[in-house]
Amino acid sequence: MLKRKEFILGAAAGLAIAAVATLGGVIQWPGARAEPGAVSDRLTPSAGAPGLAFAPPLGAPLSFADIFQQVAPAVVQIDVKTRVQRGQGGFSIPGLPFDFGVPPGATPPVPEGTEPGEGETAIGAGSGFLISADGYIVTNNHVVENAEEITVRLADQRELKARLVGRDEDTDLAVIKIDGGDFPFVTFEEQAEPRVGDWVIAVGNPFGLGGSATTGIVSAKARDINDPNSPYTDYLQIDAAINRGNSGGPTFDVYGRVIGVNTAIYSPTGGSVGIGFAIPAAVAKPITDRLMRGEAIQRGYLGVSIGTPDAEQLDALGLPAATKGAVVSDVTPGGPAAAAGLQFADVVVTMNGRAVTDSTDLTRRVSAVQPGQRFELEILRDGRRSTVTVRSGVRPARAALNATRNALPANPDAPGGTVAGQAVAGLSVAPISAPLRQRYGIPDGVTGLVVTGVLPGGDRRLEPGFVIQRVGSRRVGTVADLTGAVGAARQARREGLFIQLWVPGEGALPVVLALPES
Repeated sequence: MLKRKEFILGAAAGLAIAAVATLGGVIQWPGARAEPGAVSDRLTPSAGAPGLAFAPPLGAPLSFADIFQQVAPAVVQIDVKTRVQRGQGGFSIPGLPFDFGVPPGATPPVPEGTEPGEGETAIGAGSGFLISADGYIVTNNHVVENAEEITVRLADQRELKARLVGRDEDTDLAVIKIDGGDFPFVTFEEQAEPRVGDWVIAVGNPFGLGGSATTGIVSAKARDINDPNSPYTDYLQIDAAINRGNSGGPTFDVYGRVIGVNTAIYSPTGGSVGIGFAIPAAVAKPITDRLMRGEAIQRGYLGVSIGTPDAEQLDALGLPAATKGAVVSDVTPGGPAAAAGLQFADVVVTMNGRAVTDSTDLTRRVSAVQPGQRFELEILRDGRRSTVTVRSGVRPARAALNATRNALPANPDAPGGTVAGQAVAGLSVAPISAPLRQRYGIPDGVTGLVVTGVLPGGDRRLEPGFVIQRVGSRRVGTVADLTGAVGAARQARREGLFIQLWVPGEGALPVVLALPES
């Protein structure tokens, strides 16, 4: 589970090891038998450099204190106020998975001065860092998103009001500004690439403590954390501890240069377990530069849902197991892909002549296309190659992209009882009729065969009310359409059918329908 800036404060006990180097001392391993004069059994500790208890290993700094003193004045605490709806369980900090102060089910008190319908004031805290002498500050989008009031606390404890300059929800970056000048600031590292194993220093505001530093190394690079809200970022993985409140703070190298923006952790416990993620400087700097100039971040848009085909899907599509690309699982009506003729089950294998490795690769390359620009996609459809030309659109905001799915009806209270249908591939199916549409809450725009039951040996993932819309690239309108597709799959010795399945409350999903033994 990925947590951004919201975690439960905890304390971890550590083991302190004290070592004393005594001139002429002898260290023996437990159980070792030292004979007089047998120097091979003795370990004589070295004090290292003159005056030092331990000499640091080659490449390690003696201390991070000088670096911290150099960069800490540019790191700030960010406090935000937002509005939340009443009756949601209490006074909450944005993003936390629980509420504070009010037992579940109880009605929270109305804060003094709150007008009816306004909701309650919620507060949150994060980190940021000054990127210019005139007061521009980089932070995470999720720190300041929906904020009604932003306050910045500087390292010298001054508190200044800030305004939002711009934000990009797809990379989780934002820029805010405070008025004034001659602020201490830091810069992104634009040339050198950090290596796995290089030292890092994270500075920020964990749990509101402010001005806290932790150290570690780069644990991995180009990490895809499968966050659908940030599809354009290959993260730096670091093991320097970051917790709630560190979001938006900088990750420095040992020269005091910003190499990343702390944004997420992986944690099965809710607190830091040494797996943190930072947006690399190579991603953060171009975006924040554009936001500082007042530009809106626009990305190319294809208008499809895609995924990386696995072995089961490739088999169901009749494609070699080594096939690389992105499989289309849904096409947005009226979007650029629909206008270009892309269909469900198409596998995109190249873009502008260059191979597509997976769905993430295609997503990021499409996003880099200027809106209105044309590009070519080579696709596999029914085992045959063809090329389509797409005119890129403008990627809508996340709320607009989610609106269609959120508006899809769910019908958990569909009436029970058996509905007649014909048996095909372990399912009972029937063409959609007005009574079936009403019974299962199927929207008017959804067509295909409705599942009315699952027979012995059938795929138990399907339920009555699900609709089979397509098999591969072909629409399904009659029972004969599905029967013919099943027969062709059996003849080709395939174990499943790649179908587009409409699910109440979920929309169109790609599913490999398991075929029972005939």
